[in-house]
Amino acid sequence: MGLKKDTNWTLVPGTVRDLDAVRDRCRQLVRRRAMVSAGVAAVPIPGLDIISDMRLFANLIEDINRHFGLSEEQIERMHPRFRMIAYQAAVGIGSMLVGKVVTREVVMHVLRRIGVKTAAKQAGKLVPLAGQLASAGIGFFAFRQIGYQHVEACVAVARELQLAGIANPVNSAYPAHPEGQAEVPSQPAV
Repeated sequence: MGLKKDTNWTLVPGTVRDLDAVRDRCRQLVRRRAMVSAGVAAVPIPGLDIISDMRLFANLIEDINRHFGLSEEQIERMHPRFRMIAYQAAVGIGSMLVGKVVTREVVMHVLRRIGVKTAAKQAGKLVPLAGQLASAGIGFFAFRQIGYQHVEACVAVARELQLAGIANPVNSAYPAHPEGQAEVPSQPAV
């Protein structure tokens, strides 16, 4: 029994209009997940929201990457030239989440960056009702901010790939590949 080839995958948005549409969808996704995070943060059990945020955040990052055509699997399917551009652009903007598998360690690193907000959120749970509301608000805004930053990082990487000609490989140095990615031309036989 052979493995069935996965043919259901998203390409990097090819036009500015497509890129804006994906950005809007992803920002809406971030807001929805931030609301879920805020709801969990309002529950007066210390630590529950951190565990929930880690899972929500990891899934969010993977979903955003996939929507932009920038998940690890999608980048690996690109022509090596475009793969290099994607990784260089991600490193250039300081994103460690574009094109990577989101692990628990990566999520912990990102959550540590917002450690003060997390500590305030946990401390707020000790004060009945008002503390829970404050904790939910802090959780929502922190989650949304990190999500929006990742969306903008993906937009920047996708723009670099657009400028390199990934959507229109005919104008680039390589002819078009059937899936819309560029392919190195074969060398003529001598």
